[in-house]
Amino acid sequence: MSGESLDPEKRGKVDTVEPSSLDGHEVTVESGGVNPLHRNLQGRHMQMIAIGGAIGAGLFVGSGGAFTTGGPAAVLLGFMIIGFMIYLMMQALAEMSVMYPINGAFTMYICRFIDPSWGFACGWQYGIAWLTVLPFEISAACNVKSNPSLRLPKLTFSKIIHFWQNVENVNDCAWIIPLLFALVVIQYFGVRGYGEVEFVLSAMKIIACIGFMILGIIIDCGGVPTDTRGYIGAKYWHQPYSAGGFLNGFKGFCSVFVTASFAFSGTELTGLAAAEAANPKKEIPKATKQVVWRICIFYIVNLFLVGLIVPANSPLYNAPGAESRRSPFVIAIELAGIKALPSIFNAMILISVMSVANSCTFGSTRTFQALAANGMGPKIFAYVDRKGRPLTVVLLQLLFGCLAFLNLDLTGGGNIFNWLLSLSGLSSFFIFGSIAVSHIRFRSAWKLNGHSVDELPFRAAFGIYGSYICAVMNFLCLAAQFYVALWPVGGPNFVVTTFFQDYLAGPFLIFLYFTWKIYSWFMVPEHRPLGMREGQMEISGRDVPEETRRQSIAQLQQEHQRVGVMGWAKAAVGNVF
Repeated sequence: MSGESLDPEKRGKVDTVEPSSLDGHEVTVESGGVNPLHRNLQGRHMQMIAIGGAIGAGLFVGSGGAFTTGGPAAVLLGFMIIGFMIYLMMQALAEMSVMYPINGAFTMYICRFIDPSWGFACGWQYGIAWLTVLPFEISAACNVKSNPSLRLPKLTFSKIIHFWQNVENVNDCAWIIPLLFALVVIQYFGVRGYGEVEFVLSAMKIIACIGFMILGIIIDCGGVPTDTRGYIGAKYWHQPYSAGGFLNGFKGFCSVFVTASFAFSGTELTGLAAAEAANPKKEIPKATKQVVWRICIFYIVNLFLVGLIVPANSPLYNAPGAESRRSPFVIAIELAGIKALPSIFNAMILISVMSVANSCTFGSTRTFQALAANGMGPKIFAYVDRKGRPLTVVLLQLLFGCLAFLNLDLTGGGNIFNWLLSLSGLSSFFIFGSIAVSHIRFRSAWKLNGHSVDELPFRAAFGIYGSYICAVMNFLCLAAQFYVALWPVGGPNFVVTTFFQDYLAGPFLIFLYFTWKIYSWFMVPEHRPLGMREGQMEISGRDVPEETRRQSIAQLQQEHQRVGVMGWAKAAVGNVF
């Protein structure tokens, strides 16, 4: 990559080369210090990391607001559209991650193929997003009136604990301290500890999703003896519950569109994990194919069932008490009159938040470490110890988690967190769109240098056309968010505070962009141009012998070969299971 700050030889330290299983050749892992990040993540970890980052509060709790504002049909359609967008983004990310399994992943791809200043802005905003989500997730701010457009709306650790009313009088410090201690223990064991914990927590969430699918079908068919409603069918898709499955017209649909986009956030963590995967060439494509379909199934099927068995105008959506009491999944169980199970599912929601907290430490620390290793952050952030742990940024994340105690202040702590989260509330849109544009630019540079797509170890299913669609869809998401911020469902229209809390991330990103552009104008002359030209892009990444390259192409073609109907059927089943 051109540019002084992105050249390891000009940073004072040369990155350590660590052996990898990519075609049996060595791959440079940018660590910014004398010790490399360790490749300890196996395939099962990679798949569960993506699932754990996506299946969580957005599905179990955040979807409740989508049902009340858009209706069941709008929720189903919105999540299907955004699910397809995420699939396109993941395909583009997988293609680049297999070619360049470097720390920082998409942040570095944005620097390399779009503009270093834009990569700096996206990277710091993305890292800050995870940095601020951690204390918010474990905070005890029951008084917080959270911004509904943020990554994890209204959901805090203590609010889930308070589902059990017999612990409402317990001091919230009793919940914050143990969770922070658990995160410290996990980080002590490095990336392998993170992967193992995420594997277990994600497996539990998958079991909960499958169990609810079975239960939802039984409830809808009238098979629960305690449910006096009997057979329900599609009754709640019609009047007086909703008008054909829709509520509040186009505005209601736009609000669902935004909620769905945030609910799918976290799948991109697979790209960050590529630098610490044992075999990224094999595991990244596999995780990309399987995880996206699994998430779509878990989201779409579960939300479809929720829309069948819970009326969108149910008063339980506005019930007092813990936020998780307004989870559509908990409401579905309560409406069926099933005892004890609501508490069990609330425990699953609690596990989801713990998983998100675990992901926060990984997402922020790897992003900040990569930025620092490439001269875009304090040098101390680039340090990696002998066990492959970026200790400095891990300590920063955990110390920032202590800000959860700020929310114990009932005089305004929650309001402070609203503004902190607003700085990066739209980061997922900018990241997803920039990944798509990076893929388009990579393909252009790849072709300009005389290469063909047949030389790529992994190819995105829809090529650059899929990335174009993904970029446009992300732009529409931003437009929908802007529309809802100006004219929110239920009014009042254009409240200045609400608008800026919804859209502050946009000006903040522009501020970060020009900050680095102005700094680099004097300190890094190579970054002065507005955007990277195809001829300036570094695409070599990792050179492999011609014979090895041919073997990789032959293996890839064999894996993609379909023979008759059975071949396609086996491929479809393999992408899910």
